[in-house]
Amino acid sequence: MMRLLEKLPAGRAPEFLHKIVDGICGRAYPRYQDYSNTWSLSEWTEVLEETMVHFKTAVGKNISDEEAAQQIIELNSDYQEAITKCLKGRKEEIRNALVERVNGISSAQLQDFDWQLKLALSSDKISMLQMPLLNLDLDVRENGEIKPISIEMNKEELQNLINALEAANKVTSADK
Repeated sequence: MMRLLEKLPAGRAPEFLHKIVDGICGRAYPRYQDYSNTWSLSEWTEVLEETMVHFKTAVGKNISDEEAAQQIIELNSDYQEAITKCLKGRKEEIRNALVERVNGISSAQLQDFDWQLKLALSSDKISMLQMPLLNLDLDVRENGEIKPISIEMNKEELQNLINALEAANKVTSADK
């Protein structure tokens, strides 16, 4: 997996690993110029990607320390120790960065809502319709400003919305 890491002198490994975690956490990643005498450009991208994936996977999937150590068993013990120490010491920081990244996908939040039930008695095509319609008004805050959104739904669309919200509620309840 990360055999290329062993091309780096063992004494420089902790610094390199912590710089990768810095990058995951939104600060500066290590620079290729600082390691160009150790790896070629293609090796650099590979070792950087594999190390980031290892850290993100170990934290994101909440893998135990033993499982994480098993994934890097092919490495020299000095490198295994450096990776394990870095992971243990900065696990919470990595977790927070991953959560922030997921939260950043959609910063929109529902602030308020209002609804009205209407009965459509006719349309331009049908003289006797009598179809219930729901008007749903949402106030959504996105990037500090509130945007009003109005949605008109028939009975079937409303049922689909309710089912989707119930499914989302089950997922969030299971995470707690």
